[in-house]
Amino acid sequence: MYSEVIQQAAAGLAETIQSTAIPLYGDIVRLPDRKEVIGILKDLRKVLFPAYFGNKALMNQPAQDYEAQLLSEIQLHLEEQIALCLPLTEENTRRAQEISLDLISRLPAIGRMLLKDLEATFDGDPAAESSEEILFAYPGLYAIFVYRVAHPLYEHHVPLIPRIMSEYAHSRTGIDINPGAVIGEYFFIDHGTGIVVGETTIIGNHVKLYQGVTLGALSPRFGHNSIPGKRHPTVEDNVTIYSGATILGGNTVIGANTVVGGNAFLTRSVSGNTKVVIKAPETIYENA
Repeated sequence: MYSEVIQQAAAGLAETIQSTAIPLYGDIVRLPDRKEVIGILKDLRKVLFPAYFGNKALMNQPAQDYEAQLLSEIQLHLEEQIALCLPLTEENTRRAQEISLDLISRLPAIGRMLLKDLEATFDGDPAAESSEEILFAYPGLYAIFVYRVAHPLYEHHVPLIPRIMSEYAHSRTGIDINPGAVIGEYFFIDHGTGIVVGETTIIGNHVKLYQGVTLGALSPRFGHNSIPGKRHPTVEDNVTIYSGATILGGNTVIGANTVVGGNAFLTRSVSGNTKVVIKAPETIYENA
């Protein structure tokens, strides 16, 4: 029925998927639906910014009723996806409901945080003509929105879903914020492409990052578990980090009110109220 080439390839693949240490075949793996998770993100934007992303036909009712209707749908979908991430037990079924309800309960506070991020973006970018433009078009605010709704799920140790959310934002914006990072108020990302914020990063209030900034970890010398605990930097309040700067290491602290210039490379702490500037290379002009 099948050619010899097909049969040999199928046999080789079957041997691989059936002998590997991680499950690759059969129905023993419970996984969330990536499209459903992305759909939940879209619905959360309808809740948090309804005039811009919501269903206009539903807005002929009081705002509270509009929100309650959408929140009910979001909670059920989220509960279902969380349950798919966990071993099938009665306890985990209850846990999935509790986690989904906890995220719903946090949404008013998340909404207020995002409005502060919106304000920081408008105040920090002279090219922004309006808050509406930022909401519709700015990748930085979108990446921050996804981080702020994924972070509570990370705190609950929900597998897969927070990372699906953050990697979806990464694919759309070029901004990679691990959902485990801790980020304060009035966070502003300018331009954004190429920004990396690692899992154990701590960022204070009123921090501004430009494109290409890496808040990363030193490479583990002896594999996955060789650097336990905090691996990424701490950035205190009112810090600006310009494009291309790289800051590495869990013990590295950038003190408050510091400015880190473009292309700086730091693996040691910087005290507060400091300007870090890389000496410009000599430019030589020659006649052609």
